[in-house]
Amino acid sequence: MTAGDDAGPRVVSGRDGGVFTIRLNRPAKRNAADVRMLQELALAYGEFARDPDARVAVVSAEGDHFTGGLDLADVGPRLGDGPDLVPEGGVDPWQLSGPALDKPVVVAVQGTCLTLGVELILAADVTIAADSTRFGQIEVSRAILPFGGATLRFPAAVGWGNAMRWMLTGDRFDAAEALRLGLVQEVVPHGSQLDRAMDLAQRIAAQAPLAVQATLANAKLARTAGAAAAAAALPGELARLTRSEDAGIGMTAFLTRTAPNYLGR
Repeated sequence: MTAGDDAGPRVVSGRDGGVFTIRLNRPAKRNAADVRMLQELALAYGEFARDPDARVAVVSAEGDHFTGGLDLADVGPRLGDGPDLVPEGGVDPWQLSGPALDKPVVVAVQGTCLTLGVELILAADVTIAADSTRFGQIEVSRAILPFGGATLRFPAAVGWGNAMRWMLTGDRFDAAEALRLGLVQEVVPHGSQLDRAMDLAQRIAAQAPLAVQATLANAKLARTAGAAAAAAALPGELARLTRSEDAGIGMTAFLTRTAPNYLGR
């Protein structure tokens, strides 16, 4: 069976130390997402969320393209019925429903990155793009609207005018524009995007997990409930972290000038 064969898995996942890897695996179709891929992706996110040893996830794609967006031949006829895209045991990768992820996600993209691919970036925390990447939130050209979070998050991430420029025209834009907008955080040569994403993920995984999760949670709280709510939560979170075993490990490492080995407790 060849990689990406439609008889094989659409999504491949695993763990490398503290880094959980999730790879789209339908390269012959430019990783276009049919219902099966969407469900397998949700299940992989669920596995990441439940794995106590997984501190950060890296989402990537097999082949020259991240995703051509929805496989409309498969998904299109089901859109009006509200297809079940998050099976039992899964977590919504676009974070529009169900439990919120409390661990960070890094995305590595290349080649074509359309619609749901852009929305995966917007739902994640850090993105590395190959210089080959071409982005597009093209739903209006297909007579539908973005339904994976772009209408909520794109304006917040890049500004109203910048988001509307691309969402309302359906035009495509390159990696340099994505970097200018702040949609991605780094642009690297094609072929090196996954290595760079893994490097960053390993850096995150080496930090104190409870502190990483608390930092992420407070930033998300500020976004959803406002700055005042996030500020009010800071003293209690700080007190909780200072009582953790990892806080002692961090202090010892500081005093002895050695690398800490955080335990997540």
